[in-house]
Amino acid sequence: MISRLRHLLTDHILLKLTSFIIAILMWYGVAHDPVSEVSLQVPIEFSHAPKNLDYSSGDVIPEAQIRLRGPARTVRELAQESVHAVVDLQSAGPGEHTYDLDTNNIQVPHGIEVVQVTPNRLRLVFDMRATRQVPISPRVVGTLPPGYRIESVVAAPSMLTITGPARHVNAVERAVTDAVDVTGTIGQASFETMTFLPDPLVHISGSGPVRVIVTIQKSTSKAGVP
Repeated sequence: MISRLRHLLTDHILLKLTSFIIAILMWYGVAHDPVSEVSLQVPIEFSHAPKNLDYSSGDVIPEAQIRLRGPARTVRELAQESVHAVVDLQSAGPGEHTYDLDTNNIQVPHGIEVVQVTPNRLRLVFDMRATRQVPISPRVVGTLPPGYRIESVVAAPSMLTITGPARHVNAVERAVTDAVDVTGTIGQASFETMTFLPDPLVHISGSGPVRVIVTIQKSTSKAGVP
């Protein structure tokens, strides 16, 4: 028995000593790493949202300010994408709902402590999801050559599919393109541009660039771009 214990202690002694020293250094590093705090602003994430239900409050997705505490090195390397503020919408329906927002709603990496969540209560409004088509309105700017006028402006495609909370979707009358500059253009010209919706809660469904075709003809009077 004594011989076996001696072998256990002396076999591979250098490897065992190295492992012991590394363990001591790691312990020392953790034990002497000062505690630090950081505050992060993260968007509220919705889980288990019922189908065909959309967030409809205000103009932007709500955010939470989260104060975190942990080893200084870990806190310094903490990425905002690794912190999640999650609200469970499993029982939500159209209308107003109030939810508590506390440490139980915050998901953080191991070794990080959630100190404070602001706000600690959240009031949300939900609406049924709606989809419809709206016309695309090209926006044309620039100065025409003297004696020329805009004969026609055509967008291809001419309609756009939008999706979002019903109240917001129904309030959208049209989608506007980025500005197309026709300065110095004569005849027909085609421009590729993008569309824009002023309401951030309404999304464009599966749309790429839009082609705006502008035809400029000679006129008897001097004309500019409306």
